[in-house]
Parts: sequence; C-alpha cells; structure tokens
Amino acid sequence: MSDWAAKRFWKQAQVVETEGGYSVELDGRPIKTPAKKPLRVPTLALAGAISKEWDAQVDKIDPATMPVTRTANSALDKVAHQFTEVADMLAAFGDSDLLCYRATHPEELVARQSELWDPLLDWAADALDARLRPVSGIMHQPQDGDALVRLTKQVHALSDFELAGFHDLVAISGSLVLALAVTSERLSVNEAWELSRLDESWQEEQWGVDEEASELAEKKRIDIVNAAWFFHASRRET
Repeated sequence: MSDWAAKRFWKQAQVVETEGGYSVELDGRPIKTPAKKPLRVPTLALAGAISKEWDAQVDKIDPATMPVTRTANSALDKVAHQFTEVADMLAAFGDSDLLCYRATHPEELVARQSELWDPLLDWAADALDARLRPVSGIMHQPQDGDALVRLTKQVHALSDFELAGFHDLVAISGSLVLALAVTSERLSVNEAWELSRLDESWQEEQWGVDEEASELAEKKRIDIVNAAWFFHASRRET
C-alpha cells in the first residue's frame, strides 16, 4: 500500500462566520468535505475546534488526529443524505440495549448489574416515558413496542450534526439508554463509559488486565469522549 498523505500547504486556519453557521478557511480558502461540500458547521465551538485541528498539522495531514473534522464531514456527507436510515439504525439499539441483558451468574455480577444499570432503566421510564425491561441470558427478547417508538422519536428529533456525534455514543457503548443519558446530561460521558464496561471490568477483577484489550478500550474511550463533546458542541456554544 502507498503511504502517501497530503502535506500541509497552508500557513493559517481561520474561523469565518457564514450564513447559518461557521466555516474554516486555510489561507482564505474554505475547507471542503471529501464529497466537495463546503465544511459549514452550526456553532463557533465546532468551527474553533476544527480550526485548531488543522493548525496542529505539522507536515503530513493525519486524519486520525482530527476527530472533530472527521465527524463534521460525516454529518455533511453521510448523515445529511441518510438521516432516516442512520436514526433508525441507532434507535434499534433500544430493542437489544446493553443495559437490558443480564448475566445469570455469578451472583456478585448479577447484583452489580442490577445495582448500577437499573437506575438508568428507571430514568428512561421516567424521563423518556420508555420502560425497557431487563432479561436474563443472551437470547434476544423483544421490548415493548410503544417504548421503542418513543425512543425512536427522541433520536429522530436530533439534527444532522447531533446525530453524527450520537452515532458513536450508541455504537461504542452498545446502549441507546446510556447515549441518551449522556446527551440529556443525566450522566457524564465517563460515567456512561464505565457503565458500558461493567462486564469487562468484572472480568479484569477476576483474571487481570489484558494489555491488548486495555489499549483497544482506551481508544474506544477517547472516541466516545470525542463523540460526546461533538454532540454537545453541536447543540450549544461551549
């Protein structure tokens, strides 16, 4: 494979206010998405973060160091054109939500899941009018259809940019409820991350930490933290 990467060709990245939002220019030239759309974002917070990412590039452009730019590109090039499909895909996590699938043993793990996960299911029932029930084992058991409809409406009410950030919150945690708890500020993203890893943390307590698994988990933690920041920055100035 080629290791070719685009090199830095600009001296300065600058935020520019545009109609309905903000863009970032490189030496006066607007940044475009991979699909050649103008990279326009809804808040100054997002534009400022994108500008910093581009200014931080030294020689070759490294997309791995530009999470805000990547997610903004996804919002414009993908989510904006497939909003319904993306929203439905994420809402479907409610029917197999991580928080609903409980261990049958050992008793200590069963008790820990109940202690830490039940309050979030209670929150969803009270705050979102969506009661999901916990089940034992790994076999899929459908949730209440009306509850799923109400959760789906929550997801469809998001903007393109919010949904782009919300995607990783759901996909990484495996839980629609945890993602909604973060976006509703019921939980911090770090609290949600720890709750999503309850089973893995239990295994580590019993058998020790696997270095490779730990490195992968840390990458996911960084990604979910970035996703939460992007979501909130899309909604308001931070």
